[in-house]
Amino acid sequence: MKVAVVGATGLVGSEMLTVLAERNFPVTELIPVASERSKGKEIEFKGKKYKVVTAQDAIALKPDVALFSAGGSTSTEFAPLFAEAGITVIDNSSAWRMDPSKKLIVPEVNGDVLTAEDKIIANPNCSTIQMVVVMKPLHEKYKIKRVVVSTYQSVTGTGVAAVKQLNDERAGIDGEKAYPHQIDLNVIPQIDVFQDNGYTKEEMKMIKETNKIMRDDSIRVTATTVRIPVIGGHSESVNIEFENDFDLQEVRDLLAAQEGIIVVDNPSKLEYPMPKDAHGKDEVFVGRIRRDESQDKTLNLWVVADNLRKGAATNAVQVAELLHKKQLIG
Repeated sequence: MKVAVVGATGLVGSEMLTVLAERNFPVTELIPVASERSKGKEIEFKGKKYKVVTAQDAIALKPDVALFSAGGSTSTEFAPLFAEAGITVIDNSSAWRMDPSKKLIVPEVNGDVLTAEDKIIANPNCSTIQMVVVMKPLHEKYKIKRVVVSTYQSVTGTGVAAVKQLNDERAGIDGEKAYPHQIDLNVIPQIDVFQDNGYTKEEMKMIKETNKIMRDDSIRVTATTVRIPVIGGHSESVNIEFENDFDLQEVRDLLAAQEGIIVVDNPSKLEYPMPKDAHGKDEVFVGRIRRDESQDKTLNLWVVADNLRKGAATNAVQVAELLHKKQLIG
């Protein structure tokens, strides 16, 4: 299968190449795509070298599928051009997520909605992905009424400049800033820009995307998203209120049985998910599973995933795998 990776030289694009190789996706020809200034650079994939081309060049090469991770403006401009050429686009930016004509997909949660007509498929926000994977089996069993989530998000979610800022600050170097404040030895309770309602864009993404992916607008969601000085891995404190009561052991069993989840929940041995343990992994890790003793039918969870993998690259590749399995591409 001919596969284009748009934004191949970026953090998520590089991770997409790694994931495609690790999961043995049937790539017969790789088309790495980046901006004009990167044209001609070489990318290595599975021992072979491929030259970086522009988006226009890539369209002419007619790949079967294009994985986009080059920012919203690039996706807005080029995804429709790829789609018009009959190429299926899986887009990691926020450009198409809330477009009512586009599917927003986490394969384990709502992959069943994909059809041959879907030529631009949106990859959800990283922090939304790991939360809805956990919500799915619980919603099916107990029906979720309300979710309160606070996130602890890695600097890799911002990109290379943010990783450099953190490393510079740790080394005592006064370099370029990706954030309006120091991030080392600090937390910043702002991810993306503030909206008129006082929430940030990241918080509103989590709220709206969750309803769309879960196909249930009755689920009420509120979010506080926070940037922490960690390189790799997002963590979330999630409080879920249900319509029906639950048994804690049954909750653990449901989560353990869900594709893509690993339960790490043994307080007596101080075992719980941490970002360093999720690093480089494709699964979502869940622990600190306990009742909210302040309110009936309410559960507390701690949810961790590698934001560059399941939160971005792996999810996009899994969408491609599902399309291939359904014979919708290739």
